[in-house]
Amino acid sequence: MMDSVDKDLLNLIQREFPLEREPFAALGRPLGLAGDEVIRRIEALKRGRVIRQISAIFDTRVLGYQSTLVAASIPAEKLNSAAKAINSHPGVSHNYERNNPFNLWYTVAVPPDSRLGLEGTVDVLHKISGAEKTRILPTLKLFKIGVTLDMNAGATAKKEAPQYGESDRAGADRNVSDEDKAAIQALQEDIPLTPRPFDLWGRQVGLGYEDLLERAYDLQRRKIMRRFSAVLYHRKAGFRANAMGVWKVPEDRVEEVGQAFAQYQAVSHCYQRPVYEDWPYALFSMVHGRSEEECEAVLDAMGEETGLTERLSLYSTREYKKTRVRYFTPEMEAWERLYAGVLR
Repeated sequence: MMDSVDKDLLNLIQREFPLEREPFAALGRPLGLAGDEVIRRIEALKRGRVIRQISAIFDTRVLGYQSTLVAASIPAEKLNSAAKAINSHPGVSHNYERNNPFNLWYTVAVPPDSRLGLEGTVDVLHKISGAEKTRILPTLKLFKIGVTLDMNAGATAKKEAPQYGESDRAGADRNVSDEDKAAIQALQEDIPLTPRPFDLWGRQVGLGYEDLLERAYDLQRRKIMRRFSAVLYHRKAGFRANAMGVWKVPEDRVEEVGQAFAQYQAVSHCYQRPVYEDWPYALFSMVHGRSEEECEAVLDAMGEETGLTERLSLYSTREYKKTRVRYFTPEMEAWERLYAGVLR
């Protein structure tokens, strides 16, 4: 059970985790807690599977990776085995069953030096999963990425400026050095629950804590790192529903509507994606709520504001995988060697 202090702590660390030598003490000050009490509470919330991870969140594309959302239509009797096959790829970070004829939805990323490339990788995943149809749905325009679940209010039609959008991505420095990669390899891991975690990480990569924190600030300034924060297990945190609202939008209104949807606090992701003859929905807006009713109320408010009426609400009925892509590691190359022959 979470008390009000736990909820306030979760609200804080979802937005920004302090990049300083004693971050848990810094988190405790506005809450009237000592640093060791903050660590104790975070440990309990991790044991209870409320907090998934606290780490840096990077922009996949800025790091040179290619990524896409994929919709697949899988025979119901093959769904579990298909999900397992797709999950074998280290760049698959999210994989959900949803209530639609396209019943399996996953995201996949491949590194700059991928021998298969993004489309080749999806071709392999299509074949090894036994999908009947697969649609590649890359981001054409990013309006918002980043979620903060309000632990006190739940999902509402409250507005706030997006934390990260297309202008941030467009203005990012894409020159990622070997020194940057060394820092990224440390910062992408789950932070150690010790009073001075950056000291420990710095020793692991041969840097003093000052140098590591300086690199972290530099990566954030250059828009390579979106933020350093917590990601929650949504359902354990009380947000038991997530609706992928997909909208039919006239092409000349996509920009206007996307910017409007990005202002909703309950919307974690908002993208323009390609349309197909069997998939006419150009705008995707992910809403998280404590119930389907909360999600629908937010989506209804979005529709009323913009005058759009043609939408689907796709709910996840099963989570097969949710993790973060780990960058500059050898696992993807090993997977490609294993499956390269599938395309021959």
